Amino acid sequence: MPAANDRKVVLVVRRTRLEELVARFLTAEQAKFYVEHLGADFSDYRREHDVYQAERARTVQALEHWGRYQVIDRGFLPNFIFGPDDIVVALGQDGVVANTMKYLDGHPLIGLNPDARRYDGILLPFCPSDLPALLPEVAADKRAAKSVTMAKARLSDGQELYAVNDLFIGARSHVSAIYEIAAGEQRERQSSSGLIVATGLGSTAWFKSIVTGSLAIAGSFGSSPNGAHYDALPWDARELRFAVREPFPSRSSQVNLVCGRLGASDALRLRSLMPENGVIFSDGIEADRLDFNSGTEAVIGIAERHGRLIV
Repeated sequence: MPAANDRKVVLVVRRTRLEELVARFLTAEQAKFYVEHLGADFSDYRREHDVYQAERARTVQALEHWGRYQVIDRGFLPNFIFGPDDIVVALGQDGVVANTMKYLDGHPLIGLNPDARRYDGILLPFCPSDLPALLPEVAADKRAAKSVTMAKARLSDGQELYAVNDLFIGARSHVSAIYEIAAGEQRERQSSSGLIVATGLGSTAWFKSIVTGSLAIAGSFGSSPNGAHYDALPWDARELRFAVREPFPSRSSQVNLVCGRLGASDALRLRSLMPENGVIFSDGIEADRLDFNSGTEAVIGIAERHGRLIV
């Protein structure tokens, strides 16, 4: 391992909403016209952009004093190769931290909140001004870290996809996903809006909304148990949870295997029955996806690697 101050730092950044609009409309003035024509406040886009750019400059300044560093946009993460001793810094919202973590293998990851007045930052315990004091501690392995359990989908052709929050398996468009599902001794054919497999970290996000909505619907029909509530898992729990979205019962589809838990030695197995538009993506990033079309088999389980978030 290199000396602490020789370790390279990789800074992951994102485009602001204003930059996304300029990429679409070519100029800031045309973007402003579009937003204000719809009655929205363009100044909020400008404020967010200015604050992010200022904090990005402050972060880069700290890295220049540190030594070796590299800046990449999160859009390049799927093809970026991290060195085994790299320290990784994510400047964004929580989503940037999650998007970054799934491409790491035990690397220390520092989440920086660029605007604490705008973002709660569950995964962003630090701000750019903390970085000069923080980096030497992280490089010397003297800083505590939280372990984050990850999920993995592996296809029959060997392709793999990792998830920090959750995996979605279903159809790209608003049509039913058709597939065979198996967990343990249970196996059935289903037609649904797809299913979610969540980690402990993800159990506080999309998965929570699915369960909360299901309990509310059941309660409106008088079938929810008294005092029913939802408890999220710890981030490092060696367990995954899955839930099927809007399962449809018919002569050819069943609805018995619609939720469950997967332990360290368990697996969820799925076979696609969709001729096209079947997908598996993770953490809400559909662009980085696996095709899941007719005949493709997927095995979902706990990943062999984990995230390491500096706290």
